[in-house]
Amino acid sequence: MKIELRNVPMPGFDIPVERPEISPEEFDARCNALFEAVGLDWVAVYGDREHVGNLIWLTGYDPRFEEALLLLGRHGRRVLLVGIEGLFYKERGLAVDLKLYHPFSIIGQPHTESPPLRQMLIDTGMRKFDHVGIVGWKTADPADFDPSIPAFVPSLIVRTLDAVTGTTAVDVTGHMIDPVIGHRNRNSAAQIAYFEWGATRSSAAIMRVVNGARPGMTEYEAAGLMGLQGEPGPVYPIVSSSDGALNGLRSPSHRVIAEGDAITTGYGIWGGLSCRAGVMSTEPDEEYWNELVEPYFRAIATWWQTVGLGVTGGELDAAIGEAIGDAPWKSFVNAGHLTSYDEWVYGFGLAGSSWKVTSGMAMQCDIIPTPLPPGRTINCEDSLAIGDEALRAELAEKFPEVWARIQARRAFMTEQLGIILKPEVLPICLAPAYLPPCWLSPTMVCRVVEQ
Repeated sequence: MKIELRNVPMPGFDIPVERPEISPEEFDARCNALFEAVGLDWVAVYGDREHVGNLIWLTGYDPRFEEALLLLGRHGRRVLLVGIEGLFYKERGLAVDLKLYHPFSIIGQPHTESPPLRQMLIDTGMRKFDHVGIVGWKTADPADFDPSIPAFVPSLIVRTLDAVTGTTAVDVTGHMIDPVIGHRNRNSAAQIAYFEWGATRSSAAIMRVVNGARPGMTEYEAAGLMGLQGEPGPVYPIVSSSDGALNGLRSPSHRVIAEGDAITTGYGIWGGLSCRAGVMSTEPDEEYWNELVEPYFRAIATWWQTVGLGVTGGELDAAIGEAIGDAPWKSFVNAGHLTSYDEWVYGFGLAGSSWKVTSGMAMQCDIIPTPLPPGRTINCEDSLAIGDEALRAELAEKFPEVWARIQARRAFMTEQLGIILKPEVLPICLAPAYLPPCWLSPTMVCRVVEQ
């Protein structure tokens, strides 16, 4: 695969204002499906300010005020325990029996009467000898910990559930996030449309920084170019620069950006994250191009052209390794991951993995090169969804504006960037694979000219 730099104006696709919403009926169906799949008497789903994904996907409720616990029981029983601020925040979504559990409130609030957790569980209908599955925020590594034991959830909840039932609660988090059985990795047309709203807006924010950041600005000033409008996001905004080793994960600072610096920016909104990194210069020198930019974009183009229905994580990893070849760096994380309301649901592109790409997956193309020489970096992370023929038809019928943007992006990638996509690959961000390595020439981007 041959790569060149070419002047390609950034696509001027529409940036959506109105966000598609998920219907209460769809939330209801999701809870029913999870309860039936787990096959126990109760499912308890935990969430908090950092770990919102499972709860919001099931209910539409964002636990932005401390902790929350969803209880799914027989005969459609749905109870959501929240703190005092969460009690007044609940909006449209799943129809639930909303109850105040005061210890989920911010600490130091005036105490409002609520029964102890044990009593609240009994009041919901939980009984002796019931069996409970717990959904935490991630699963345990079997090499380190018994994966049947709930690990990533507060022990208070686990101990109280066990005390009420007299049985041992088991971890069922995989039913939400696992690449094979995880319900959150089989998104509907409505959910993909919802994610496209966030992915498009986060991508636009990042490209504003790439287009506008200049030497003499502080990182704070460059971050201000994002033009964020209060969209909910799962990560901190990133603008980081350096003339030496670059810490590409830190927040912006008062550091003044200089010509020749390595620089990176990234941000995510519910549904997708975009990141770009390069050098604050007008054109790449020979070493930067040959050792970093060219093999990196070859890997990015290969990722986009390889991913598709039935492709395994191992095949994706192998293709990326071959594209990188003998470049003096490797990918820091696995080659791509599943995404959702939280930026990273599960790593997918693992060496030797038999996990297969399936319809409804929302994914990130995420290749981070390391180690890097001082004052040099490159990155091009973007979001996409996978849709079989039926899902694509539903998107086109129910969300025609979303579908039109996706089709325009596919055409742009093929005609302007030389990247040939499979029909099921649906770019949901503003400027997929649009990579200017030198930010003082922001429309000079990498392009495939020969496969």
